[in-house]
Amino acid sequence: MFTAMSPYARYRLYEILPGALTWGVLLLGVAFSFLRPLWMIYFIIVFDLYWVYRVLYFSLFLIISWRRFRTAQRTLWMDRTRALAGWKNMYHLVFLPMYDEEIEVVRATLNHIVRGSYPADKMIIVLAGEERKREHFEAIARVLTQEFEGSFFRFWITLHPQRLPDEIPGKGSNLNYAGHEAKKFIDELRIPYERIIVSAFDVDTIVHKEYFAYLTHEYLTHPDPTHTSFQPVALYNNNIWESPSVLRIMSFGTTFWLLFALARPHTITTFSSHSMSFKALVDVGFWQKDIVSEDSRIFLQCFLHYRGRYRVQPLYIPVSMDTVRDDRWWVSIKNLYKQQRRWAWGVEHVPYLLWHFRFKKNIPWRSRARLLWYQLEGKFSWATTALILLLFGRLPLWIAGDAVQKTAIFQNTPHILEWLMVIAMAGLLLSLSLSMLLLPPPPRTVKRHTFLMMLLQWLLLPVSLILVSAIPAIDAQTHLMRGRYLGFNVSQKKRVFSS
Repeated sequence: MFTAMSPYARYRLYEILPGALTWGVLLLGVAFSFLRPLWMIYFIIVFDLYWVYRVLYFSLFLIISWRRFRTAQRTLWMDRTRALAGWKNMYHLVFLPMYDEEIEVVRATLNHIVRGSYPADKMIIVLAGEERKREHFEAIARVLTQEFEGSFFRFWITLHPQRLPDEIPGKGSNLNYAGHEAKKFIDELRIPYERIIVSAFDVDTIVHKEYFAYLTHEYLTHPDPTHTSFQPVALYNNNIWESPSVLRIMSFGTTFWLLFALARPHTITTFSSHSMSFKALVDVGFWQKDIVSEDSRIFLQCFLHYRGRYRVQPLYIPVSMDTVRDDRWWVSIKNLYKQQRRWAWGVEHVPYLLWHFRFKKNIPWRSRARLLWYQLEGKFSWATTALILLLFGRLPLWIAGDAVQKTAIFQNTPHILEWLMVIAMAGLLLSLSLSMLLLPPPPRTVKRHTFLMMLLQWLLLPVSLILVSAIPAIDAQTHLMRGRYLGFNVSQKKRVFSS
């Protein structure tokens, strides 16, 4: 029966799977809390033990990654790169897709690239605009071309047309178009693809001064750079001092998750700003133009194309972006919800992998199973962990009958859970401490009590994990399960520039 399914029905079944798994576990948890509260009490104790283990495990790898992160920032990578043969033959191709950002945001990004330690005359910049915002983009492009054209090896402008066939308007389709246009220019220059390193950045990305030197060093010393993506540490602190507390918490949480993942690179795909070989990018046909999560999908495209021979190489150096701040705090929260839902829409990779793995028998089954597991388990945990801990840890205790309340396990469970939470506080204290070290210098307008708020804001973590993390993830999975596909939501961001 299953083998006789149409391709459409089979793919829809794959799309339903993640959401059905999430909703099934949550609904069963509620049902068993009423029908078998004692079972749920045992379950939540075991789950909390597992979660404490995960917190300690997370903390260990976060500390490892943090030490590498601090060391990488202190290293003079350009000095090391100059010692490598052939570095002068390398070029960096940097894509900056933009929509309606202010000129100061783009100018700041370009200025930091120019001021970096890597020679700007080895940089090719592609400022990629949208025809939907043609007048806005062309006005900015004219000014920035005059300012920066002589600073780089090349400064190219592309304008992504509207309503091209088989695409979703957004960053992925813009990058796809800009990539094909850049290939035409590069072919005219006759630069070998192997000598070009591509970086796809959000247009608000501020790179560390040693970023491109570090990237070049890692690329040239890597045994297989063509089959490797290079993932830096994403910070969201360009406007962190002006952002509401909930935005700050979630921004730090994203950074800590990425630091943890970089210490275990076999578990992750590319995320947000990343770099890779131009040859690999051409081989897979550039970023997909009909999806939302193009930043992580490009890794999967390469993984499938190269039959599992593709990996992520950590770059323990920061690239800094904006939070989704607005002048109105409730709009900031709304923007954050939409951003988290867009990131959670990466659940679309699960049916993509299930579909393609049927035809990629030449990829070792262990590699397929591991990649699929990390994709599925990561999205499932994102949507369910906070609710299981905070809801199911209390619900069975509230509704248990007299017979259950007389048991020793019922009477001791609150004390057990309390001690487990105390142990898990180690992870929270670590996050709090590191968040203070990640803060950029405060603007002069920041008041002293803001530092106190930076500490107290972590009390909002439980609420934040549910309202602007778990629920957006469930929202995304439910949309996919119902076949109501999300388009690309442009994250609205505002930054205060000092005069």
